[in-house]
Amino acid sequence: MVVTDSHCHLTHARFDQDRPDVIRRAQEAGVTRIVTVASDVDDAGRALELARAEAGVWATAGIHPHEVEAADPADVDRLEELLDDDRVVAVGETGLDYYYDNAPRDLQRWWFERHLAMAAGLGLPVVVHSRSADEDLIRMIERYTGSVRGVLHCFTGGRDLLRTALDAGWYIGYGGIVTFKNFDAADLLGEVPDDRLVVETDAPYLSPVPVRGRRNEPAFLPHSVERIAELRGEAAPDLGRRTSENAAVLFGLPPVPGSP
Repeated sequence: MVVTDSHCHLTHARFDQDRPDVIRRAQEAGVTRIVTVASDVDDAGRALELARAEAGVWATAGIHPHEVEAADPADVDRLEELLDDDRVVAVGETGLDYYYDNAPRDLQRWWFERHLAMAAGLGLPVVVHSRSADEDLIRMIERYTGSVRGVLHCFTGGRDLLRTALDAGWYIGYGGIVTFKNFDAADLLGEVPDDRLVVETDAPYLSPVPVRGRRNEPAFLPHSVERIAELRGEAAPDLGRRTSENAAVLFGLPPVPGSP
């Protein structure tokens, strides 16, 4: 199987002891391309360094909604500098999280709009985290429809959010949650068009069955791909390749080897 991990966090401290081995194991498992997603400005710098060092890794630059209270408005300039590098392929991770509310909601919205404006100005996609914030997210997507494209990663939203994102030309990301016993959104997963689906690990979080309880890593992505393929009635290798091609289009990566 050849597949792209469209969203993980290789710069997380939990990978500090064995990061080269994590990347090697991913390649051996067929996960030949990885997008490592930043959580704040300093993390974005580390992600860029890693992407420059590893041919199969690309980076993003952004501030997660959990981290916006510690951010400074001047960080917008620092993000724009990082986003100017060819190895940085998206703005984010950004978005809204009203489940944990780790930062005031008005501040989350302010930073989310700054990220969307950067993405529009730079012509880059945006990587979006959303939890329990469907209504506000719908309004923001609609406001930037036609000027911003992006991906709703680790999608757990409702049908209205899904339809709004798809109508705006966005992509939908799924990963380890599809293997959980309490995953009850197979109908929404089935509504995502073939050319708008991407797959991810969100490593080191959300390890899929059968490796629940272990640190997640990109090499575990095939477990999720197999379950997604089962739910959609497809062959896992075909889904792996097609979602890799989708990720290449979304992030502006080189074509997947062997693709038409």
